[in-house]
Parts: sequence; C-alpha cells; structure tokens
Amino acid sequence: MAGHKTLTSGRTRRAMKIGGLASQVGSSYLWASLRQLMQGGEEGRRFLYDAHIKNARRIVESSKQLRGAFMKLIQMLSMRADMLPTEALDILKATQSNVPPMDYAMMSAQIKRELGAEPDRLFASFEPVAFAAASLGQVHRARLKSGEEVAVKIQYPGVDKTVEADLRNLKLLLQTFAALARDVMRQKIEVRKIYLELEERLKEELDYVSEARNMAYFGRLLADDPEVIIPRVIQELSSRRVLTMTYLDGYSLADVLVPGVDPELKVWLAKKYFALVWRQILEFGVLHTDPHPGNYLVRWEPKLGILDFGSIRRFPEPIRRAQLKLALALVHHDKPALGHSLIALGHLDPKQDTAPMVKIIHTLFEPILVDRPYDPNEYDSVAKAREASEIAFAHKLYKSPPHSVFMLRALIGLDGIMKQLGVVANYREIFCGCVRRAAEVRGLAV
Repeated sequence: MAGHKTLTSGRTRRAMKIGGLASQVGSSYLWASLRQLMQGGEEGRRFLYDAHIKNARRIVESSKQLRGAFMKLIQMLSMRADMLPTEALDILKATQSNVPPMDYAMMSAQIKRELGAEPDRLFASFEPVAFAAASLGQVHRARLKSGEEVAVKIQYPGVDKTVEADLRNLKLLLQTFAALARDVMRQKIEVRKIYLELEERLKEELDYVSEARNMAYFGRLLADDPEVIIPRVIQELSSRRVLTMTYLDGYSLADVLVPGVDPELKVWLAKKYFALVWRQILEFGVLHTDPHPGNYLVRWEPKLGILDFGSIRRFPEPIRRAQLKLALALVHHDKPALGHSLIALGHLDPKQDTAPMVKIIHTLFEPILVDRPYDPNEYDSVAKAREASEIAFAHKLYKSPPHSVFMLRALIGLDGIMKQLGVVANYREIFCGCVRRAAEVRGLAV
C-alpha cells in the first residue's frame, strides 16, 4: 500500500476543510430536523437517521485525510454514547482502526533528526512498512543488534504544528455536535470542557518522553499481575518524537470483540479489563484515560497487553482517598457516606442537599449495585445519561471538577467494551473485590 506524502497541512487549508465539514454537518442536521417536523412519524425519523449516517461518513473521510488533532477528536467522539446516536457511533469507530501509513523516507528522516542516524545504522533490521498507523504517528517493527524484537513509534513530521491549528479550528465542529446532543440526544454538552480536555491530551500525546515515563511507571504498578503485560522502553533509542519499546505479539482487542471468538476468552477478558480499570482508579490513583480498543492486545496465554501510554492521569491524594471512600459507600449502600464523598470530590458544595446527586450516582453505577449475573447490554447508557441529566438540571447540579472528565471518559470506554464483549457476570462481585484490595493497600476499613 502506498504511503501518503505529508499530512494535510497549512492553517488556512485545514481551517477551510474543518469549517466546510462543520457547515455541511450543521446544515444536514438542520434540514433533517425541519423535515422531521414537517413529515413527522416514521418518515421524519428516517430523514434524521439518514442524516446520522451521511454525517458520520463525512466525518470519517475527513478525519482520514486530515489525521492529527482532528482524527483524535473523532476517536474521542466515537466513545461518547451520551453525545451521538448509536448508528453514527458505529461508523465513527472506523477511525479507531489503522489508517494508511506514510512514506518510509519521511519516517526515516524523522528518526535521523531525533536519534542522529538512519534506521539501518541504529537497528539490526527495520521493516520499512509500518504495521500500525494512527492519527499522530505510526509504528514499525524492528530488531535490535542484540536480537531483541522491538516496535518503533514515530511521530509524523510537522504534526505538532497541525495540532495547534486544528485546536483553533475545531470549536465550530464541537458546537455543531453540542447542538446535536442537545436537540437529538437531550444532553447538555459543555464545548469548552471538551475543547480544553482535547488540548491538554494532545499536547501530552505529542511528548514521547512523557509517554516513556508513563509506560515504565505502569510496568512497576502492574508488575505483580502476571496476566497483564507492558512493553519495556529502550531508552537509548527513544526521544521526544521516537519511542522504541519491546514488541508485543497478540490479537488486537477489536478482533476479540467480534462474534464467533472463543466464549471463555471473552469471559476472561471482560473480567480482567473490568478489574484492571477499577484497580487503576481505586488502588493506584493513576488512570489510563484512552480506552479505545486499538490501545490493547490479547495474547494466547491469555494476557492483556497495554500499548499506548500517551494519555495518563495521576490523581492527587485527597481525590484518591475520596474516590475509594465513594466506592466503599457504594459497596455498603451507605447514602450519607456517599454524599460526603461527593462533596470531597468537588461535585457538591458542603451546604447542598446530597440526595439528588446520590440518586444520579446510583443511576450511573447500576451495573455494580446489582448483586447477580448482569448482562452489560441490559444497561441503556443513553437513557441513564438522560435520566441523570434531568435530575441534574432539575436541581441545578452544574459542578463538574476537572478530574471527573477523565474518569467519565474511562468509564464510558469501559461500558462500551463491556457491551461489545456481552459477557454476563456478577460485576458487583468483581468491583467489591477491587474495593477490598484497594482499602487494604490504603489502610481503610472495609
């Protein structure tokens, strides 16, 4: 497959593409909404459905042309079941798959700029065709002079410049999606929060030195779990824009989510991934906040591999303790303690009535409150999010502390993966085990 020559670049050119896309999407939904009002009934709903599909395809096509920040935004939106209809989300998920790689000559020159020599001088062998390509960079397989197999992640030349431009130009498209969420999904979406989150996350993901530190840190945190595997960083062959790590072989998580895969493997994966997310939140106070399937692989043993560490959140100690206390309150059905935890986490002021927010938490965390085998597809995420929003609106509960944005993204990702796996299990039992372990580590009474 021939690689692309360059990123679609130039502030004016990218602005025109993104602005034109936002205009197309906005006009399409406006026309569909008018047709729905005029036609009504089944025919009106069909027009709106068609608009979802057409716009999702437009967005995916544009994201593959532009890559960079724009594709990252679409990947994030593809996990927002609270913001976009299911039919559109299914198409947007195409951005989570590999995209065509860029030319080897361009990536070789990037390695030389970063590491001081071309790949054939630094490695015993280096495959010129990338085995994975994404929004900000691509990954090549190579072999060290010691004989060890490695994966070399290379940032696209100039992508940092397109990020700055895209961040300035994305607001219009975000406003279009916020209007869609309001009018179609009955959800209030705060454009500024999504924008700031995207800005911070992209700047982190462009710094491979930071990612290398995160990878090493997670390797230490999970060293006691033989069923989780983290790549090891090869420091002498890494820089801000090149990251060399040990190669992990296995199946993409996306390949395991499809029908027909061994049911026993799916059961293992569902329980493992569910426990891994809660262990990060409750025990480590450190969270991998980019949960799309492309960041994980499954080995035959089985083991779960984590591949990308560009987006990690470390919670301060008061937040860590409050999160664990909230989890303990959920385990014990202790509404007063749950209310105190919500105040400590910044969701409520000390003088506010805690009952409405407690009701919201019970609505959103239903799968871990039910003590029985539970099918994740029983849980209607969109309906529950709408119900929570209505309670929040009625009681003017507008506080959303910064740490909650990253928690929400991780939990929405968890919900999506659990639904695709479709494993019926007692998730409350697994959650309680994670809470007990975290409480013991942190010296809190269970």
